[in-house]
Amino acid sequence: MATGPPRDRLREALSRYLETPASRSLASLGVSAGLLTALGFLVTVCAACLAGMGLLLAAGLVFLAGGAMDLLDGALARATGRVTTSGALLDSVADRLGEGALFVGIGVNTVLADRETGGLVAMVVVLLLALLFSQMVSYIRARAEGLGVPCRVGLATRTERVVLLSLGLILQGAGLDPALLVTVSAVALLSIYTVVQRFVHVRRQLKG
Repeated sequence: MATGPPRDRLREALSRYLETPASRSLASLGVSAGLLTALGFLVTVCAACLAGMGLLLAAGLVFLAGGAMDLLDGALARATGRVTTSGALLDSVADRLGEGALFVGIGVNTVLADRETGGLVAMVVVLLLALLFSQMVSYIRARAEGLGVPCRVGLATRTERVVLLSLGLILQGAGLDPALLVTVSAVALLSIYTVVQRFVHVRRQLKG
């Protein structure tokens, strides 16, 4: 019988009665851990879209399904003997992006629920995207270095982001509208590009 704190007993029960049987079934169907991670991420993005549309109950259920997939991908990797550092990177990045996407959806729904203008909606969306992906730029580097891979590549490092945001604030403050929306959008787009750039770089290094 399991002993220890209730949280550990619950975790052990989930592993024994849910993760292990489900991962064995998925392995028998030829499903890979990487595929399950990707599907879980797509499901989470769908939950974010539902949240943005105001369908919060559906968003909660779909997000829970995505979380279940995330729970199983590690168990599936262990069951198939395919635990890799590149897989760990993919799982971590997908988790952060999926959670961030949900925050974006919630933010969009909050603004729309207040019947605000389209310009404000656009600003909220790009602000959330800039926040999410600028954090991901730093996260991927930290995660990569934790896996033993140097990661200094990237177009939109903190220096570039600081310059763009400062420029936008200055121009907007001087009355040049919509300078801030443009520069925040640029930060968001460049950060997305840098996240992809760093992710591809680190994956190649880990596989190499």
